[in-house]
Parts: sequence; structure tokens; C-alpha cells
Amino acid sequence: MVSDDNPVTRRSYLTTTAGTAAVASLAGCAFGGSGGSSDTLTIAGTIPETGQFSSLGEDLRRGYELGEARMSEQLDRDVELILQDDESDAQTLRQNLQQMTSNNDVNMIWGSFSSLLVTAGSAFAENQNLPFLGIAFAYEEPHRNDNYEWTYAPFPKSRDVAQSTLGTLELIPESERPNRVGIWEPNSGWGREQADYWENRLGDAGYNIVLRETFEIGSQDFSTLISQSQNADVEVLLSNPTPGGGITAINQMESNNWSPQMLKFVRGADPSAWWSALGDAGAYALMCPGWVPGLTDNGNQRLREDYMSEYNTESQYMPVNVGGSYNLTQVALQAVQAAGSIEAGDIQSALRSETFQTVIGEFGFEDNGLPAEGDLTAPTGQWWDGAQRLAYPNTDSERSLDFRYPIPPWSER
Repeated sequence: MVSDDNPVTRRSYLTTTAGTAAVASLAGCAFGGSGGSSDTLTIAGTIPETGQFSSLGEDLRRGYELGEARMSEQLDRDVELILQDDESDAQTLRQNLQQMTSNNDVNMIWGSFSSLLVTAGSAFAENQNLPFLGIAFAYEEPHRNDNYEWTYAPFPKSRDVAQSTLGTLELIPESERPNRVGIWEPNSGWGREQADYWENRLGDAGYNIVLRETFEIGSQDFSTLISQSQNADVEVLLSNPTPGGGITAINQMESNNWSPQMLKFVRGADPSAWWSALGDAGAYALMCPGWVPGLTDNGNQRLREDYMSEYNTESQYMPVNVGGSYNLTQVALQAVQAAGSIEAGDIQSALRSETFQTVIGEFGFEDNGLPAEGDLTAPTGQWWDGAQRLAYPNTDSERSLDFRYPIPPWSER
């Protein structure tokens, strides 16, 4: 394995104490699918620059723009990326895509953030017979039930998230490993699917699922769930809330003086706004955002160098959604190269048949657009000292970290 720089030896597990925890506080139209008739590869996409997911919009844009520049370098044709703000709203997203494809010879569509917005964009692309790539979209059921032909998700799915959760738990020495698992299930299709995977995968591995309760997306009161978790002696808390819901839940856990020994908020703990809103209260939280600083190979070093140069930052830790969206652009580039064409059908054939090397790993796609089962290891990141860093799987990057467990009581932070 080629490391992104200065490899260091690391352990897979580090017991935390009040002393180490304190360190964290320092911190022609394309309708009908013919594709464009010119030599320009035209890509349409939306990002949530306003609305409930706006904290992710800039990161998605930066990853897409870095990828567009890379595509322009390597393809023997012009590349045009048209991005618009979808306002975190599915109807606005559809209107934007309608306008962009009506006024431009679009060859491909790139997705937004969250299952809500990505499935809306996918449905539009399927109707227009245009290749669609979407990340931040772990929900598997649409791939299986909506007869996808043009939608591809270069992103870990619910089954991969559950397997990664199990792998993270196995970093803890068996004698110290927690057993009592609680699941907070958002009242949504993906909420149910992810909860099912967690319950089945961890249950089969011998973990005791002591709590599984639903809550409404948009809820601002988690006190009942916190009380139920405390009464059930939950040691490992798993959920996939919205970013705002996840931040609210942590604040209310602190107010109620309760926390589990391990906490994983998929999607909820993804944005950089997590730390700016919570500070040290957000430390230890795990997430599964598709890409995390600490991953190596397949362009990770180039991505980091380009990001630091383009955005004039010396930060060692890129926002996770920059890496996730850049990974999508690598798939797009390799698909067009393999197709030798920008025709929609040729790109679709390449997406179905090729193997892709990206900053999140090496994988191919099933016919329904899911990453081939077993190809991807969903990287789990952990918030520590103001940054999201790779906790699982192990790499030799200095931007990974030893998994911090257990979460100490609030009084010891």
C-alpha cells in the first residue's frame, strides 16, 4: 500500500482517560438519452447550498470542482460542470435539473446530499435516460425496487455501514467490548433499512439489541429516547439522524448527563458544522460518510495536495464530503475514458462493466447500480480534536487515529 505521506506505526485501539479526552478541547437537449452532440462533456448537478443540508453544500461543490479540473486534464475534450443550489428541497432539485437539461446538451447528472435529494435526482435521470452518479446515499431499497438502469452509487450502502460498525467494535479487546446495543431509528425508509441491517448483523454476531425505538425526522426532543436508552443500559448507540437532529441529540444527552460508551451517528455527524456547533461535546462520535482523512491510495495524496493548494488551507484534515464527491468524479472520468465516448448509452455500458479505482477503494457495480457486494469497506471516522479521522479500517496514514473508546462520563471531559 502506498501511503499519502509519512507513515507511522499505529495500534487499532486506545483506551481513553479523562487526561487524553481533555486534549480534544484544544482544538441539443439530452431528453431521450442521446447525450450531447458536441465534443464537450456537459455535466449537470445540484448541491444544497441553502436549507437543512446547507452545511454540506460547499464541501460537495469543492470535491466536484476539483474533480472537474482533473477530468479536464485527462480527457481530450472540454468538460463543463453546471451546478445549481437545490435549497435542500426535492421539488427545487427537479426544477433545476429540468431547466439545466432543457438549456444544455447534458451527458451526465451528479447527485446532491441525502437519500431524499439523491433519489429525486435519480428519478429525473432515469426518466431522461441519462447516467446518474450519487453519493451520500446509503439507502439500498430504491436500487432493488425502482428498476434502476441509469443510476450508480459509488458509495458504501446500508449493508456496508453495518459491517463497518461490527469491524469497529472488533477493534476493542474482547474482554472490554460492549454488548448492549441501542438503535434510534428515523421514521423513514432508510431509517428502517439501516436499523434492520444493524439489528441483524450485530445480533448474528452475538450482540444484545436491548433497544430499538423510532423517532420523527425533524424532531427537536430526544429526551424520551435518552431516558429509554439509560434505562436499558445502552452501551453502543447507533442512529442515522439528520445533521441538525444529531447535534440536538448530543446537546440533550449532555443536559441529561448521559452518554453511551460508543456512539455512531451516520450522516448526522458528517458535516464540519458538527464540531463548530458542539466543540468537545462532539468528540468520540463516529460517522460513516464514505470517505475520511486517513484513507490512502488511488489518488488520495493528489486530492489532498490539490485541495490545500486550491483553497489556500494548511489543514491536515479535509472535510469528508470533499473526498466523497471527488470519488464520484473519479468514477465519471474512468467511465468516459473506458467508453471512449460521451454518448449516454456508452457511458452506461462502461459503468456496468468496468472496475473503478477511487479514493474510497476499488469496486464495480451490480446491474442495479449498487457497488458490488463485498467490494467496499465503509470507512468509519471519529471526531477528535476538531477533525474527522479514520478509525476503521487501519491504514498507515498519520491522519488516521487509534479508535478512542470508551466515551468518558460528561463530568470527566
